[in-house]
Amino acid sequence: MAAALALGAEGVNMGTRFLATHESPVHINIKQALVKATERDTRLMFRTMRNTSRVLRNAISEEVVAMERQPGGCEFSEIRHLVAGARGRAALASGDVDAGAVSAGLVVGLIDDIPSCADLIQGMVEECRANLKRASSCFAEA
Repeated sequence: MAAALALGAEGVNMGTRFLATHESPVHINIKQALVKATERDTRLMFRTMRNTSRVLRNAISEEVVAMERQPGGCEFSEIRHLVAGARGRAALASGDVDAGAVSAGLVVGLIDDIPSCADLIQGMVEECRANLKRASSCFAEA
């Protein structure tokens, strides 16, 4: 976050990180899958349709990517049943990681706990302030 702010960003995208918090309304199995995942446990779906989405690697994402890689690709109508929003919501609620597409960014590889939102934000702010202070002291010495 400090690096993004130092480069001029006004904020950072935290959707995947907030999925793995106590307050997140998703099943604990999904949260634990996010904690176990590495940055290499995501897939890019819908690339052939120019509507790319990064999701957690699971049975659904593997099937969709395989269908997209077939000679000639596939039409959305052929994968709609796999990626329907209702199916994804059901997976998040039931905890069946392979039941639907679970959106997840590369940051999933940095998630190693399931804190409360308050603890997550407090830790982020403290780490950001410390990194910005360290970075500004490096520039002051130069």
